[in-house]
Amino acid sequence: MKEYSHEVIFCIVNAGFSEAAMDAARKHGARGGTVIGARGTASSEAEKLFGITIEPNKEIVMIIVSSVLKNDILHALYRDVGLNTPGQGIAFSLPVDNVVGLSEDMPTVL
Repeated sequence: MKEYSHEVIFCIVNAGFSEAAMDAARKHGARGGTVIGARGTASSEAEKLFGITIEPNKEIVMIIVSSVLKNDILHALYRDVGLNTPGQGIAFSLPVDNVVGLSEDMPTVL
């Protein structure tokens, strides 16, 4: 299995919580990210199942980090903006095969 040196973390939160997500990530080595506006499509059945009100307006925070930082950042995102918080966020990561434009002297972010 190929070892990847970088990961991209996606954190999807309710609108207005992207800065809280970045604050959590920065505490564990992230230096910045990119925020994209989005709209959720969850149904009323999902609201009943999870017992939460679903905000349709979302923000997606994308952060490229060194693979060694990934787990700490994901745990911080879960704690600070996860489903049991007002941010109602989810986060996941994907390996990144190649990265250009990032300084090797700094922690790696997009």
